[in-house]
Amino acid sequence: MSSLPQPHHNLDNAKSPNSTAQGSRLLPATLSDLGCKRGGLMEVPGKLKLPVTGESQKLTKLLLNVNIQRSFGPLQVVMSPENTVKELIKVAIETYMKEKRRPLLAETDFRCFELHYSQFSLESLKPEEKLMNLGSRNFFLCPKPKTAKNAECYDEANAPFLLTKFMDILL
Repeated sequence: MSSLPQPHHNLDNAKSPNSTAQGSRLLPATLSDLGCKRGGLMEVPGKLKLPVTGESQKLTKLLLNVNIQRSFGPLQVVMSPENTVKELIKVAIETYMKEKRRPLLAETDFRCFELHYSQFSLESLKPEEKLMNLGSRNFFLCPKPKTAKNAECYDEANAPFLLTKFMDILL
């Protein structure tokens, strides 16, 4: 119900620094006039230098969203754009375990996972690729398919169960 600020009228006879002889107060014509005067509402320190428009600015950090297969909600990771896909996978797995998210992962070795643009993408991203070259900030992390090539990931994960199977044979 309030409208734009109107010039204030000085009802008492006390003089303020911004009042005129008629008793009305002068307000700046625009908001940008506030910062133009020394001691205005916005005072910029002398040491602070604003970037020149011709200079290119370099990204220092990226906020990445990584959805892990069967997990609820994305995992948010802040990384340098110079990092690789392999490093993103490693940090995402470590963060997932540190936050004790559910469901628990059967394997925590980052070499047993691959990163995709989405869960519908069949092609995984190359582990050596830089994050700045990917063109996306949202990814999907899933276990590598079980093949002879990466069988060591799954053999290591199932090693404790082999002993229990052997014990069942002995009984």
